Amino acid sequence: MTPPDPTPEQSAEPASSRPCTRVGADELEPADPTPGMSRKMAQHTSAMWSGTVDTEPGAVSGWHHHGTHETTLYVLAGTMRLESGSDGGHVLDAGPGDFLHVPAGAVHREANPGPGASRAVVVRCGSGTLTVNVDGPGR
Repeated sequence: MTPPDPTPEQSAEPASSRPCTRVGADELEPADPTPGMSRKMAQHTSAMWSGTVDTEPGAVSGWHHHGTHETTLYVLAGTMRLESGSDGGHVLDAGPGDFLHVPAGAVHREANPGPGASRAVVVRCGSGTLTVNVDGPGR
């Protein structure tokens, strides 16, 4: 697992001198599980998480939220469906090149209604627990 970057207060060097980093596709690690989807982590710092999510055709994830994390997804391949709202009835479908936003605390689930696997890049900004699996909207 990639160790969290030191905060500016913990680092002996100024932020302007810190080098950029690279995480290769073969270095992604399994991440916070939710039934029906496969997440892989690229990097996790004290304020940000980044990685990928893959969903097989016909799969529907369990209901979950991401605590205080704001989440942006960029769909690379396939179809990604997000169901959210007080009764789960707000439905968004996205395809390659589309961005999706999941507000902090929003209970939702992902599905793949398409014929091929879907893949998205995920970036979450916030702190605390990354994924909380729940029974459904309003629960």
